Amino acid sequence: MNRLAREKSPYLLQHQHNPVEWFPWGEEAFEKARREGKPIFLSIGYSTCHWCHVMERESFESEAMAALLNRWFVAIKVDREERPDVDRVYMAYVQATTGSGGWPMSVFLTPELKPFFGGTYFPPEDRYGRPGFATVLRRLAELWAEERAKIEAHGEEALASLRETTLPAGEKAPLVANDAAAQAVLQAGLEQVRRSYEPEEGGFSLAPKFPRPVTLDFLMRYQAMAAFGEADRRNAQEMTLFTLRKMAAGGIRDHLGGGFHRYSVDRLWHIPHYEKMLYDQGQLICAYLEAYQLTRDPLYADVALETLEYVMRDLGTPEGAFYSAEDADSPLPDHPEEKREGAFYVWTEAEIDAALAPDDAAVFKSVYGVEPGGNAPEGSDPHGELAGTNTLIQRGSGDPETLARCRRILLERRAQRPRPHLDDKVITAWNGLTLSALARAAQCFGDRRWLDAATRTAAFLQAHLVREGRLLRSWRGEPGAAFAFAEDYAFLIAGLIDLYEAGGGIVWLQWAVALQEQLDTLFYDEAQGGYWATAGDDPSILLRLKDDYDGAEPSANSVAALNALRLAAMLDNTTLRRRGERTIEAFAMPLARMPMALPKMLSSLAAAMAKPRALVIAGDPQEAAPLLAEIHRRFIPNKTILFADGGTAQAWLAERLPFLAGVRAVGGKATVYLCENNTCQAPVTTPEALAALL
Repeated sequence: MNRLAREKSPYLLQHQHNPVEWFPWGEEAFEKARREGKPIFLSIGYSTCHWCHVMERESFESEAMAALLNRWFVAIKVDREERPDVDRVYMAYVQATTGSGGWPMSVFLTPELKPFFGGTYFPPEDRYGRPGFATVLRRLAELWAEERAKIEAHGEEALASLRETTLPAGEKAPLVANDAAAQAVLQAGLEQVRRSYEPEEGGFSLAPKFPRPVTLDFLMRYQAMAAFGEADRRNAQEMTLFTLRKMAAGGIRDHLGGGFHRYSVDRLWHIPHYEKMLYDQGQLICAYLEAYQLTRDPLYADVALETLEYVMRDLGTPEGAFYSAEDADSPLPDHPEEKREGAFYVWTEAEIDAALAPDDAAVFKSVYGVEPGGNAPEGSDPHGELAGTNTLIQRGSGDPETLARCRRILLERRAQRPRPHLDDKVITAWNGLTLSALARAAQCFGDRRWLDAATRTAAFLQAHLVREGRLLRSWRGEPGAAFAFAEDYAFLIAGLIDLYEAGGGIVWLQWAVALQEQLDTLFYDEAQGGYWATAGDDPSILLRLKDDYDGAEPSANSVAALNALRLAAMLDNTTLRRRGERTIEAFAMPLARMPMALPKMLSSLAAAMAKPRALVIAGDPQEAAPLLAEIHRRFIPNKTILFADGGTAQAWLAERLPFLAGVRAVGGKATVYLCENNTCQAPVTTPEALAALL
């Protein structure tokens, strides 16, 4: 065993038996590099990363390769999910110097942590037109021995260049206050989405196809804005709903166990990269819930509920939080010593025939595209791992009871196979996204189960992910060492606001307010606006950056801007509102140049342009259930919900919103007030009257 045996990260523990003398990121490794005058080899990945596994098998398990590393370098292994701050700095370098990035990430540093060479996956020997890892190690060791001063100067220059190119642009335009400018940015965002949209199969690329829920989030809010033309709004809605339907039918969705895989390698959403990430599930649940609210089409509700069931069943911890991911690779049932991507999920025709009655099998195979020789499209399986197998994809329809029975039988049969590796660490940010999904499901369906689950998640995070008054990044049996980053605060605050609006109680809104104050203290840039990704108190992080891209996860800045606007509306807090506006304006230049790099920020901009509307629920929240159901049965972005229970919760709110002090239930019945600018319309007490008001 090497030093990684003492770590908590599943990814680091996967490497504890490597002959490489790995160090975790920390002073012990840095001091050794300085003392021995050696460069650092930094390897960054995560436990469910397919090519990370490949590079481990090929290079890090090799005694010969380990000998080269151990002789000439100090080797450090980092879990990017546990330490996104480290990953962010060196990914910026790799992308700047190579034009692309990814994992595993392989970066060479001076003992002072300055990068001088980097890339992603390296094959062990020269092939695929790229240098082999052994070649890279020998050449860099030679250069370090002969031209160390030149390499150190290059590292210094690279860091200075990164520092200059990653400096935030600052406020360049009063975007929020200028309706014409804001509408132009939102319109440009729609145009960019439209150009990338794939009308035959949905999505916003040909292949590979990523879900990217932040784009769907923007489109949903665009179609709800009366300021834009009807044709554009209808087009935004159609792109969203068609993409969601295509994904629901595709192999990217697990038709037996629920949940979505990471992405599709082909344009048909058919053959996925079979990894399942918690952050995808939480965001996609919200997307399908909003589509259901907009259309009342039960398909969207069914997909959301199936995904929720998967998250609860396969990613849920006994204490109420959620694990991070399931691997793409899993052991072959007949050869458990060998792992293959998708092995847990794919089926041969013979396996389906053996599991189902003949008539049922015929129906199931027809509906889900099962073919005798396998159904992987040409070019989607370059390594031949899926030969002869079928990834289920919905190509037709059949009797619902028959199909449900078949899926149940096959799911039970599949459960007997060796499962993919589970990354069983709890990440605060991703649990915040899942908290939002649970709370919104509770809102949408009025089901106490989802509200209870959301409450358990919030309670777990409050009990186990706080130390010295500060939020922590992760937990695995015990709290992790790293304090939380801006994204952890932002995503959790959003989830807590959603939980409060679902009727979870004032305590969660109060915690959201406390976390917002801490986020502002630790991360907000008073000079330029926006939020730094890190608190700036770790000297090993050489660059303090701001998230400026909404990718598979939204950026901390995009979510933090929306949180500030939501809390400002709920608490009549002008400081928070201006903070949200300044965060949007800090990204005015990238929004003007490439708005679709920040679709979630576009959603925040849309919220900033909207007139805040508060729906105040007076009386017993339990008795108000029919009224809440009437509110949540429709998609109403940019609303806030406040509970005036006549007790201490209302008194706390009234200290911030004085008009709430006089709000009362009418005639002893649960009552709804629609309020704008601290002025409320006549109260209503029935769902019918509320429907007319809305």
